[in-house]
Amino acid sequence: MNAKELKKAYLEFFKKKGHTIIPGSSLIPEHDPTVLFTTAGMHPLVPYLLGQTHPAGKRLANVQRCIRTQDIDEVGDATHTTFFEMLGNWSLGDYFKKEAIMWSLEFLTSTLKLPLQRLAVTCFAGDADAPKDQEAALVWKSLGMPEQRLSFLPKKDNWWGPAGTTGPCGPDTEIFYWVSDSPPPTVFNPKNKNWVEIWNDVFLQYNKTDAGKFVPLQQKNVDTGLGVERVTMILQGKNTVFDSELFQPIFAKISELTDTKPSEKNIRSYRIIADHMRAATFVLGDERGIGPSNVDQGYVVRRFIRRVIRHTKLLGSAKDFTSEIAKVIIKMYSSDYPLLEQKKTFILSELKKEEDKFEQTLEHGLKEFQKIANNTKILDSNQAFLLFQSYGFPLEMIKELATEQGIQVDEKGFAAEFNKHQELSRVGAEKKFKGGLSESSDVTKKLHTATHLLNEALRQVVSKDITQRGSNITPERLRFDFNCDRKLTPEEIKKVENLVNEKIAQTLPITRTEMSLDDARKKGAQAEFGAKYSERVSVYAIGNFSLEVCGGPHVENTKELGHFKIIKEESSAAGIRRIKAVVD
Repeated sequence: MNAKELKKAYLEFFKKKGHTIIPGSSLIPEHDPTVLFTTAGMHPLVPYLLGQTHPAGKRLANVQRCIRTQDIDEVGDATHTTFFEMLGNWSLGDYFKKEAIMWSLEFLTSTLKLPLQRLAVTCFAGDADAPKDQEAALVWKSLGMPEQRLSFLPKKDNWWGPAGTTGPCGPDTEIFYWVSDSPPPTVFNPKNKNWVEIWNDVFLQYNKTDAGKFVPLQQKNVDTGLGVERVTMILQGKNTVFDSELFQPIFAKISELTDTKPSEKNIRSYRIIADHMRAATFVLGDERGIGPSNVDQGYVVRRFIRRVIRHTKLLGSAKDFTSEIAKVIIKMYSSDYPLLEQKKTFILSELKKEEDKFEQTLEHGLKEFQKIANNTKILDSNQAFLLFQSYGFPLEMIKELATEQGIQVDEKGFAAEFNKHQELSRVGAEKKFKGGLSESSDVTKKLHTATHLLNEALRQVVSKDITQRGSNITPERLRFDFNCDRKLTPEEIKKVENLVNEKIAQTLPITRTEMSLDDARKKGAQAEFGAKYSERVSVYAIGNFSLEVCGGPHVENTKELGHFKIIKEESSAAGIRRIKAVVD
C-alpha cells in the first residue's frame, strides 16, 4: 500500500464510523502565539476541544500537514522528518476511550492487515494529578492485547497537554509496531528501538487550572494522530521513511543534479536535503505562505534552505538546485494540494533569491576562513563556531576545508559551543512562546476580531477586490496580508484606521451562524484566499459591516476591542501587502 492509498483508506474507514471529513488547515497557525507552525492535526481544532461547536459535527477526521522543528538536528536518521502528514480522528464530546481504541486496532489489523502479534501499547501510569488509566488498559485487554504487551508509563511519556500552562489535557495510549525482521519478544520493552510508535490516542478528560489543579472536563474529547510517513514505511517493509515513494523521486533528482548516488557516506545529506526541501516548499506554498527572513517562521524557512545548500555543496554543487528539487515536490503533491501548483512562481522565485543570497554569504565565509587559516594550525572552538553561526558553515564543511589546508579543528570545543547555543535558543523560544491558547485567549480574540474589521475597511477604502491572503496573531500584535499591487497612501491608512475605530465605537454585536459554504458565498461572506473549508461553516457577522467565514475565536461586541492602531504597512511578497496593527 502506498501513502496515497493509506490516506484514502483511513478517511473512508472513519467516514463509515460516522466522521465528517474536514479539510486540513494552514501550516501557519492564525491565532495561536505559542508555536510557529501547526504541529499536529488537533492544533487548528483547539477552540472546538475547548467547547465551541464545530459546524461539521462531533465526529471529525482529516489529513493535516505538519511541521515540527524540535528534532531538526536529528533529521538524517531513519525516521525523523520536520515536515510530515498526520491522519487524525476526533470526538468532540461524543465517543470516548472504548470506541477510539477499538477503531484504532480495527483499522490497523483489519484494514491495513498488520498482525496483532507485532503490536504493543502504552498507557498512563498515574500520579498525584490523575489516576492510573486502567480504563484504557482494560479496553486493550478485552480486544486481545496480551498483558505482557501493555506497559504503563509516566506523564512524560503518556500524557498530552495542556497546549500552554492551562487548558484541556489528559492521558494517552500509544500504539507501537515491531519493525525488525526477527520475531517480536513476548514481553514489550518500549525502550527497544525496534518498537516504533505509530499511533497516539489522546483522551482529553481534564482541565488544568491556573492553580495547577486537574479538574475533570464536562466535555470529554478524543484526539488521535497517525503518521503517514512512518506507517507507509511499515506497510512497505522498508527500513527507513526515506525508502518509500514519498522520498525516492526527490532522491533521484538529487542524484541527477549532483552526479552522485546515495551511499553510506552521503546518505545523511540526501535525507536532510529531501526533508528540508519538502518543508520549505510546503511553507512557501501554504495559503499563508511565508518567505525566508530573520524572524519567526521566515527564519526557519531560511534555515531549511541554507542547510539544503550547505549539504548540496558536500555532494557537489548544482546551480538553481533548490528550485529543481521544489519542482519535483510540487509535481508529487499537487493533486492533494493544488495550491502548490498555483503558488509555484512564488515558491521558485523565493528559493532562487535565497540561494543567490547565500552564495554571497558563502563567499564571505570562505574569505574569513582563509584569513584564519593563514595564521593558525588549529582552528579553535570560537573560530569554528563563528564560521558556523555567522556564515552557516556546518562542522563537516569546516573540517573538510581545514583538512585541505592541513589544519586541525577543535571539535570537542565546537560541540560545547554548539550545545550552549542550542540551550540559549531553547530557553529563548520557551520564553517567547510560553503560555498557551487558553492563557492568551482574551487578547487573541480581540486581535482576531479586529482582522475582520480591518479586512472590510480595506475593501471599502482601497478596493472591493481585496481578500485576506494570510494572518498571524501574537499577544503583541496582529499581522494581516492582503492582495494589493501598490503601497497604500498615508491618507488611505488613516481612513482604514478611522473606519475600524468608528465601527468599534458603534458597539456592534458579533454573531455566529452555521450554514453551507455555498450559502455563505451567496450571502457575500468573505473567506481567506486559498484556504480549504468544510461543506458546513461558521459565518461571523459584525453588525451589518462585516461577514466572514471563520473558525473563531471572537469577542461578543466591538466595544471590547479598545482603540485600533496601524503600526506598519509594507510589502509581503509580489502583489501582497502586509499590515501590522494593535488594539489597546
